[in-house]
Amino acid sequence: MTFSSGSTSRTRLSWLLAGRLMASRKRGRLLSFITWIALGGVAVGATALVVVIGVMTGMQNELREKILGSFPHIMIQEVGTMSLRLERSDSIAGVVADVEGVVATSPVVVTKVALKRIDAEYVDVLTLYGIGLNGEGPSVMPIEDSLEAGYLPRTRLPGDVTPVVLGSGIASRVNVFSGDTVTVFALENFDIMPNGELFAPADDWVVSGLITTGLYDFDIQNGYAARVDVQDLLELESATTSFVGVRVEDPWEAEVLADSISAALGGWPYRVQPWTEANAQLFAALKLEKLGMALILSLIILVAAFNIMGTLAMVVVNRTKEIGILKAMGLTRSDTLRAFMFQGLWIGVVGTTAGMGLGLTLAFLIERFRLIPLPAEVYFVDRLPIALSVWDALWIAGVSLIIPILATIYPARQAASLEAVEAIRHG
Repeated sequence: MTFSSGSTSRTRLSWLLAGRLMASRKRGRLLSFITWIALGGVAVGATALVVVIGVMTGMQNELREKILGSFPHIMIQEVGTMSLRLERSDSIAGVVADVEGVVATSPVVVTKVALKRIDAEYVDVLTLYGIGLNGEGPSVMPIEDSLEAGYLPRTRLPGDVTPVVLGSGIASRVNVFSGDTVTVFALENFDIMPNGELFAPADDWVVSGLITTGLYDFDIQNGYAARVDVQDLLELESATTSFVGVRVEDPWEAEVLADSISAALGGWPYRVQPWTEANAQLFAALKLEKLGMALILSLIILVAAFNIMGTLAMVVVNRTKEIGILKAMGLTRSDTLRAFMFQGLWIGVVGTTAGMGLGLTLAFLIERFRLIPLPAEVYFVDRLPIALSVWDALWIAGVSLIIPILATIYPARQAASLEAVEAIRHG
């Protein structure tokens, strides 16, 4: 009996031989069991990678959406001033609005104020944002729509108390609710009286609503009011604000548009900062954490690869005589090498397919039915979000396939190097 020399026939022969070598026999049943353990290791590793990377990507997406909901795509500030002030903000906003790609601009006032419930003694400090309520065109930040829709009226009757919206976290800490009256102290304008006492301009405002952005740092320290009210509190002119917020068509093009805006403004003394730069440390930390988790979980597949290597080494030892007989009948070195490589390929394909299928199913169920709730007061989400990109799925599948195939190289070379006579004699 001889083997056909056709490439297709020899490939089929290698597949047939790979199947026979993986099959258990009476004195080698453990080999088949170990093969399934290796396959299961690949499947478990792929499943873990899909779920965990999906969670990390989901958290990144949720965080990005919440930041973009409460933060302008681009901020324009003036460099070198003693305080966070931007003169001629209206004219600057007009210049920026003409830049291609810009959707909306709006001057914003930001300051630190002290807040006290009118019938309490406890005082806390919050960051107060004064936003425009013109109602014309798109808003710079989605949170402005929520504030204008239900909390900050665009027009008020003379004598109406100034409304302020507080983050849910700061409101809980100060123990105030919607409708409560609070005293707001302008910390920027405090002065020392002749008798040595500190004096800060103050006004009584009413809490018109509580808002939750989903970002703990924002909710625990931010408050929102109409820009004109904050300017009156700080005794600022109408054209003086803290920065100009900019909304662009594509948030991912914010860095490119920042350069165009800086050029339109003439560069210094204006600082044009995209949202990716303002939150660079946070996203860099999440990216590093995602990379670390991927490397750690890849060790599961690496352990499975060592199982594959050990399994194939045992196949070589236990099937030495059979391999020698086949070589004496015309089996070539390439045929033997392919047969063992096909074993690794089979384990990789089956394990990866099972792992990806199970991982994607688990990810869908966790996301669809919100199976894992999270304490919203600790995290910025109330359930575990999962989002898997095509790129993530491709590299997970690639790793799960390549590692098992690489694990077959050494035992495949050992089997291919067997001499027929020596293999039969010592097998």
